[in-house]
Amino acid sequence: MERSRKIKRYKRVLIQIEELIQKTTDPLGRMSTIVAILHHKFEYFFWTGFYRLIDGELTVSCYQGSVACLVLEKHTGVCWTAIDEKKIQIVPDVHKFPGHIACDSRSASEIVIPIWKNNKIVAVLDVDSKELDSFNEIDAEFLEKIVGMVY
Repeated sequence: MERSRKIKRYKRVLIQIEELIQKTTDPLGRMSTIVAILHHKFEYFFWTGFYRLIDGELTVSCYQGSVACLVLEKHTGVCWTAIDEKKIQIVPDVHKFPGHIACDSRSASEIVIPIWKNNKIVAVLDVDSKELDSFNEIDAEFLEKIVGMVY
């Protein structure tokens, strides 16, 4: 997606999400709404969802797309790398990422955004695309703002 078009879309989506999630303080309700909006507003989002850290395991939560891996192997793959390195991961080609977990072999690129609560990572937003190199700093900037509204 062209840069200025992507920014404009994210700005509209950000406003829509802010308005909708004000109706609840429940994180799962907010996650569900965020995932639904993102998944349907960005045509390059093939799998869109949250994984939550529950008792030390990264467990799938609200998502849209093909069937997900229920629990991700510890300290493996893009989601765990985001947690272990405490930073956003943008992967242009998941097939070149060491230890990538292929829940769906059609995924080609990925972005993972850590979600913080009380100075701890408690979850991640994981978005996959069927196209290579779908994500960039624009996605990172806006998705970080969006996940900041969960808690």
